[in-house]
Amino acid sequence: MKLASWNVNGLRACVKKGFADYFEALDADVFCVQETKLQEGQIELAHGEGYHLFWNYAARKGYSGTAVWTRRKPLSVRYGLEDDFEEEGRILTLEFEGWYLVNVYTPNSRRDLSRLPYRLEWEARMLAYLKGLDAVKPVILCGDLNVAHQDIDLKNAKPNRGNSGFTDEERGCMSALLAAGFTDTFRHLHPDRTDAYTWWSFMPKVRERNIGWRIDYFLVSDRLRPLLAAAEIDSAVLGSDHCPVVLELTEEPAAG
Repeated sequence: MKLASWNVNGLRACVKKGFADYFEALDADVFCVQETKLQEGQIELAHGEGYHLFWNYAARKGYSGTAVWTRRKPLSVRYGLEDDFEEEGRILTLEFEGWYLVNVYTPNSRRDLSRLPYRLEWEARMLAYLKGLDAVKPVILCGDLNVAHQDIDLKNAKPNRGNSGFTDEERGCMSALLAAGFTDTFRHLHPDRTDAYTWWSFMPKVRERNIGWRIDYFLVSDRLRPLLAAAEIDSAVLGSDHCPVVLELTEEPAAG
């Protein structure tokens, strides 16, 4: 089973830059996107035949948003958290017979860290939510989690210490999630791989010089580790300031 995740930073713009070509060539069973930046009826897609498509639109126009294409029809779809409407369209949960898929676009704490308190509240609620799902059946979590977890996950760790996406608090939240029974699939399979990034700023020559951050992830419940076949970063794929990440499992998680 193959799954992909990509922060497209505006799906309408990304479609004009080759999104459909990549989508068709990858031939994934599940394809998740974040930061769609559109509302219902604002895009017509010429790809995705054979897939079920689900959207979570943000209330604010041109902002945030998530979507999932899946070949297998889910048993249920949840928009936001279990007990609360989430107006920024940041969470989509699909339930399948043997597992949950959670597609997430984690809030950025902002350059001045003005949104860090909200971000930490979000992280606490997400941790409780994911642990609740994991108690029922295993979880595959993907998306732009807006944090570089370890020094190895960004080019210039020392000068970025304390900056948005690399604060001790945000990194601690990722550590807590992993400690709660989840595995960072890329780092599990590639523990020492350096210069592996998924986001680059728009500053001149930054992407060409690979001065990036790894902030896009596939995390899985620890008990799915035996199914891990590959976890890769398609850094050569353009169209956004992020690139896609891809997870392959030997088989779909089974019920029971």
